[in-house]
Amino acid sequence: MPGRTLRVGTRASALARAQSGQVGAALERLHPGLAIEMVLIRTSGDRLSQGSLAPAGGKGLFVKELEEALADRRIDCAVHSMKDVPAALAPGLAIGAIPARADARDVLVGGGGGGLAGLRQGARIGTASVRRRAQLLARRRDLNVIFLRGNVDTRLAKWRAGEVDALVLASAGLMRLGVSEPAATPLDPGELLPAVGQGALAIECRADDAETSALLGAFADPDSTVAVAAERAFLIAIGGDCNTPMAAHAQVADGRIVLRAQVSDLEGREWFDGEAEGPRADAEALGRDLARRLLDRGAGRVLGR
Repeated sequence: MPGRTLRVGTRASALARAQSGQVGAALERLHPGLAIEMVLIRTSGDRLSQGSLAPAGGKGLFVKELEEALADRRIDCAVHSMKDVPAALAPGLAIGAIPARADARDVLVGGGGGGLAGLRQGARIGTASVRRRAQLLARRRDLNVIFLRGNVDTRLAKWRAGEVDALVLASAGLMRLGVSEPAATPLDPGELLPAVGQGALAIECRADDAETSALLGAFADPDSTVAVAAERAFLIAIGGDCNTPMAAHAQVADGRIVLRAQVSDLEGREWFDGEAEGPRADAEALGRDLARRLLDRGAGRVLGR
């Protein structure tokens, strides 16, 4: 809309600024005359730079202050990594658009390019993700999984300094930062299943803001939206939290959707996984049904029920 300024809220990290900048540039191309104003907001998760996020509230800490800024009308929309967005949004807010998803896979940095099987006995792997930890240990009990938080540059620097032998990072993060790391090997979802929403962005706005919703809606990708809807339906129905190693990944092709999901204990010793397939129109129902099937098989034990 000519003369309209859209205030886009974003975390101040390099990755958040990069992906928000890409969203802003795309919106300006879609809507000639629209001006984008980036508003940097420091979140609770950013302030907790050391230690686990779980005791303080999990990954929702990367979203809380942005949602408060939306509710207070200090910004018009906020750009999140979808995997950081809690199952329940704050009252009065909605996801205005999910753009085309980037590569949802994890990558293994280091280890000589042979994937998980090529890692030496007892190799030290850095990650702060309970999902990655559980899946790594389920496949290689000999691995020494080291808790390692920090931005991408920080973690890569620690790997290069020899603090760990390898890292597991999100492919999408490297791509959005423009980081080309020759030692990065993509991990097939069959080897390491991605987190719910991994590789996708969520642009959140106020539910009653029809003008902003219309601007964002033009940027939405139908297939990515459907895939993420299936994954998040599984997340809500299974009822886990940030302490639960869980994963769900959906792919859409030829009008159908295939959803794979899994949940385990923290050490990857007790494991429940499954797959569901059906018409894309049934995406959310597929997610709920798959969660029910895993719960029927006993997944509640690793969910603390």
